[in-house]
Amino acid sequence: METGFDWISRYGDAAIFLLLMLGIFGLPVPDETLLTFAGYLCFKGKLLLGPTLAAAFLGSVCGITLSYGLGRLLGLHAVRRLGPMLHLRPEHLAATQRWFEHWGKYVLIIGYFVPGVRHLTGIVAGASKLSPVVFARFAYSGALVWSSSFITLGYVVGEEWKHPSQQLQLVMLIGATMVLLGLAVASLVIGRRANPD
Repeated sequence: METGFDWISRYGDAAIFLLLMLGIFGLPVPDETLLTFAGYLCFKGKLLLGPTLAAAFLGSVCGITLSYGLGRLLGLHAVRRLGPMLHLRPEHLAATQRWFEHWGKYVLIIGYFVPGVRHLTGIVAGASKLSPVVFARFAYSGALVWSSSFITLGYVVGEEWKHPSQQLQLVMLIGATMVLLGLAVASLVIGRRANPD
């Protein structure tokens, strides 16, 4: 059976889109590793950086939007019952609910960086009837930061993409955190301007 690496090597951006859509929706796909590999292929000149970033972003957006729709349509009770068929672990669903109750819509941004949580944030957001506009603003911002972070990591480390140094991982983590904070502040400012009361 072909691996995700084979698919990306053979089909390029179309495979990146499909694999990330399925991975974010909940299928067992090694998302971060595939994104880093895609960045490496951009470094090697086998893929173009712009279209690869777009494919990763759009795949992530489609996957989380499908999850959101599923949660909104079925609710958490039905999702729990379908859990084994959807590869959802009850403990991950419970953890995501707690995160969502504590952090609210910001979990849609932060959740991408937490395996086991990222696959469920859309479902929990949909089941909690979070408005589609708020969902899109936060989930799609998170998709952009998350996908571009790991593609950039693969591009920057080049041949060392399989074994990035701990120092480089720390730099990427700090950079991603700063971008997340910037997005959160920008969202708050835009939200206050739209609702000045």
